[in-house]
Amino acid sequence: MTGSVAQTEEFAALSASPTEVAALAAEVRRFIEGEVEPRSRWIEENDSVPAELLAMARGMGLFGLTIPEAYGGIGLDLAGKCAIEQELGRSNYGFATIIANHTGISTRGIVDLGSEEQKRRYLPRMAAGEAIGCFALTEPQAGSDPAAMRTTAVRRGDRWILDGEKIYITNAPMADVFTVMAVTDRSAGARGISAFIVERGFPGLSVGPNERKMGMHGCGTAAVVMQQCEVPAANLLGPEGMGYVQALKTLTAGRVTVAARCCGIMDRLIERTVDYLRTREQGGHRLADYQGLQWMLADMAVARDASRLLTLRAIRTLMSGARGTVEASMAKLHATEAVGRIADTAIQLHGGLGYMRDFGIETVARDVRITRIYEGTSEIQRSLIARELLRD
Repeated sequence: MTGSVAQTEEFAALSASPTEVAALAAEVRRFIEGEVEPRSRWIEENDSVPAELLAMARGMGLFGLTIPEAYGGIGLDLAGKCAIEQELGRSNYGFATIIANHTGISTRGIVDLGSEEQKRRYLPRMAAGEAIGCFALTEPQAGSDPAAMRTTAVRRGDRWILDGEKIYITNAPMADVFTVMAVTDRSAGARGISAFIVERGFPGLSVGPNERKMGMHGCGTAAVVMQQCEVPAANLLGPEGMGYVQALKTLTAGRVTVAARCCGIMDRLIERTVDYLRTREQGGHRLADYQGLQWMLADMAVARDASRLLTLRAIRTLMSGARGTVEASMAKLHATEAVGRIADTAIQLHGGLGYMRDFGIETVARDVRITRIYEGTSEIQRSLIARELLRD
């Protein structure tokens, strides 16, 4: 059993259905290795995922990973989702992000807060991958600071009128269903922010062009603009004023799944580096025989395993019903910082080959840089952890 398979099974073991999750993870691994990886260079160069690959993902049920079975999904819990994220991390990051974002923050709010009518209207199509979701929170003046949010929602009869701009919204270019945060009561601070389900065809909604990014190619990112956007009153998601509160809970779980995905990325980098050190010779010896390089490899493995253990702890904490904010922040902080260091070390150990685009490691180094920014920057994670330590 390879190390990465063992890690996936550790995540699966914490789920309510460990045997089924392990079997699904194995199927996803075969799909990743047989279908996604051969197309990865094309995705990178064209900044697009082939339609046939998305169709295969739909057929496997990947767009319904976390949507309850009653609405056409697979219904994975957090541990099960992390097992799949570990496998998705082993190949193209853009493809993995489309799936992860859709099945994470983009559907979680509807699953947790949606009325029965909202769930029946949206979740079956989202589970089938017929309607892609996205989560619109970040604004030009409001990234980590919700108090600065300027998007507003005003009730007018049987409609809410939304005005504002969201930026850097993952999946927006292909999305059909937008979970949008907007201020409904400025005087209430964070508890004056509400969530709305907005469809692409609603009057007043427009989506900007796909942004050109450093990495994460294949997964679109764009601005979402609302100008007198008309949203039916029935599309208020959850109670008024609870949008941001629920978003924080969703982001907490999302941070753990990001950490799990980073564990899969680190597995892949370590495996490729081990293979290279075993086969490449310098000065009449294998690179694997040089102690200095062995130490670098050892540091990579320690960082990966520390990330995995922190992720496992966060999963246990959240699935026990505890708040888990600090545990999730520690897992996300450590894993995202570690994967960046490991990618850089992998390039160093591969020498000039690691710097070449066709070899793929430099692609990973560019892709993982975003993990220290989205779903809460590393600085935000440190602040959350310190705040808990200093709590009276």
